[in-house]
Amino acid sequence: MLKPALLLAFTLVACTRTGAPDLSAYAAEHEGLSRLCNNPALLGKVLPDISAGQCGIDNPVAVHVVAGVALSTPATLNCRTANMLADWVANDAQNAVKNLRSRITGMRVLASYACRTRNSQRGARLSEHARGNAIDIASFTLANGEEVSVEYDWRKAGKSGKAVRALHASACGPFGTVLGPDSDRFHYNHFHLDTAEYRSGSYCR
Repeated sequence: MLKPALLLAFTLVACTRTGAPDLSAYAAEHEGLSRLCNNPALLGKVLPDISAGQCGIDNPVAVHVVAGVALSTPATLNCRTANMLADWVANDAQNAVKNLRSRITGMRVLASYACRTRNSQRGARLSEHARGNAIDIASFTLANGEEVSVEYDWRKAGKSGKAVRALHASACGPFGTVLGPDSDRFHYNHFHLDTAEYRSGSYCR
C-alpha cells in the first residue's frame, strides 16, 4: 500500500499534468527512492551505482517528480541534490511565480548526470554534472497551461520576465551554484543548479 504522502504526490501529478504516465504502476520503485533519500516528495527509482573514471554517483536515483512537479525527462542525481531540488520547488520556486497567479506543475530538464567537463570544454575542470550534483532547467510549466522560459522570458519586462528572474534569485542560497543567461554564452537558455559548496557562499550569476 502506498503511504499517504506518495498517494498525494500521485494525485498532484494526475491532476496537473495531463497525459503524464501512470506513475502508480511504479509504486515499489518510488518507495525505494523515498527510503533511500528519506524524502516522500521524490518519485522515481533507484539506479545501480555509476562509475566511469573520475565520474560517477554512489546510490544514484532517477527522479520523475519533485514535490508534485513532473520533470520532462527523469533526472539522474544523487540524493543530496534531489532533496535540494524538491525543497527548492516546494519552498521557493512556487513562491517565485505567485505574480502569475498560478503554480508550477512541470519543469523541462535539459541535463542531469553527464560525464563531462564544465560546458563540455576541452581542458576544463570536471563538471558538477559528472558527480550527480547538478541539473539544468530550461522552462517551467504552470497549472494554467502557460510556460515560463529561461531563453524567451529572461529579458522581458512583463510578469513572465519578473517570474523567471525571481526563480533564478530564489535558487541562490539553496543551491551552491546558480547560472543563467547573464553568466555566459553557455547558459543562454537554461538555469544550471548545483550543490557544490564554496567557503564564500553561493555563486550566482
